[in-house]
Amino acid sequence: MSASDRNSIDAATPVCVSVIMPAYNAATTIARSIESVLAQTLASFELLVIDDCSSDDTPAIARRYADQDARVTYLRQSANGGVAAARNAGLDRATGEFIAFLDSDDGWHPRKLELQVAQMRQRGAQVSYAGYQRVSEDGRVLSLVRPPARLTHADLLRSNFIGNLTGAFARSLGQPRFRRIGHEDYVFWLEVIRLAGSAIRIEHDEPLAFYLVREGSVSANKWRAARWQWRIYRDIESLSLPRALSCMVQYVWFALAKRR
Repeated sequence: MSASDRNSIDAATPVCVSVIMPAYNAATTIARSIESVLAQTLASFELLVIDDCSSDDTPAIARRYADQDARVTYLRQSANGGVAAARNAGLDRATGEFIAFLDSDDGWHPRKLELQVAQMRQRGAQVSYAGYQRVSEDGRVLSLVRPPARLTHADLLRSNFIGNLTGAFARSLGQPRFRRIGHEDYVFWLEVIRLAGSAIRIEHDEPLAFYLVREGSVSANKWRAARWQWRIYRDIESLSLPRALSCMVQYVWFALAKRR
């Protein structure tokens, strides 16, 4: 199916999935990430690229794609507010039945959205996620992350099982927001899964997303991540000290297992 065919279909039907992509100085990676969205076998989507005041060629690259494909919208923030603010701006503009996220250095399997929407509808699920690969900057596969088949809020307290680049939720759930806090993805999905009650894993024989692990990245800073996790348990989720300690032990165990 050509790009013009897909655009005509999209113009005649409601948007199925709103894809939110925050971007900041992502000129070296954003084209590949956008291409992985445009390559989706599910054609009915809108891609909202939220530029958080980049100073490199990110705006020019994103605008070029927006000019070429009506499903791509480029939006520039008035001030640099961080990834949480950029995603919230995308949530404010989203019109799709479902909402999904992809950062400007990650990628998707071509069937990711197709499988996700089909299985959510078939199973009556409002929230879903999938397995994904962790990939190094030189292209090496570091690990395969395969989360549990079903999650509740209590399950998610044990570990951040939902990779943000794999998650999707029904917009009918309401207006969850990203907070400007360490592990903002995790806090967001805790809120979403509390609203929905549970979430399902999308089944496929291959990973449906590819997460770029940068050397020295926030996610690679284990001590800082552990401090953030503790704050979430105590200050955000208001867990008792014994419960927080129990969850923290499980968090460390699963964090180590994820990287095997």
